[in-house]
Amino acid sequence: MKIRKGKDSENLDKANAQSRYQVSTKDLPLACPMPGMYLWNSHPKVYLPIQDTGEAKCPYCGAEYYLKDSE
Repeated sequence: MKIRKGKDSENLDKANAQSRYQVSTKDLPLACPMPGMYLWNSHPKVYLPIQDTGEAKCPYCGAEYYLKDSE
């Protein structure tokens, strides 16, 4: 189990700071907000089905995710 970051001194991304994100297969299963984001000012975590189409949109914040080719 991964320990979730979130101390004030850490350099995490603001949740929902962008409207479009490119993700890789390493980020699967995809959830919004993503692990490198602060959670205190965001919405509840939701898993997004991106494997079939390569695209997914968060129903809470509208962020769009695009799956890049696996490396």
